[in-house]
Amino acid sequence: MIVLNGGSSSGKSGIARCLQAVLPDPWLTLGVDTLIEAMPESMRESDTGIDFAPDGEVVVGAGFRTLETAWIEGVTAMARAGAGVIVDEVFLGGAESQQRWQKALDGLGVLWVGVRCESAVAAARELTRGDRVLGMAAAQAELVHRGVVYDLEVDTTRSEPTECAEIIAAHMG
Repeated sequence: MIVLNGGSSSGKSGIARCLQAVLPDPWLTLGVDTLIEAMPESMRESDTGIDFAPDGEVVVGAGFRTLETAWIEGVTAMARAGAGVIVDEVFLGGAESQQRWQKALDGLGVLWVGVRCESAVAAARELTRGDRVLGMAAAQAELVHRGVVYDLEVDTTRSEPTECAEIIAAHMG
């Protein structure tokens, strides 16, 4: 299992797609966006679900955490069943977020990868994409890495997703 953690617009999804292309076996890619898209519309922008504030802050409620726990267990079950899984995550709680995954993934081989990108570059990507709340990239650029321990870090500020994927694949041996 590979867990990619980085802020919004840091390049995680692009790296995940490139990993699928360069790794010898088929790998599934699942991300926090997959979870959010699967949630009922009523849980978006609600106190119990997930809310994206106009300044880019993301606030999650108890209902979101309940679904997230079930989702993490489900993703872990796929890995335990033998599927290669690449997780595209945003650890809003830094080390605490990683600990939720570590608990579920206990006993599995996991490569923890930090995906970094300079705040200004991520913010420019966010603006270009047009599908994100402006400010998320800047707000998350450092926040998601606080206290998180990685096996490997890549920086997409000046590196293409393919280059980062090749570094990760090489690290896997």
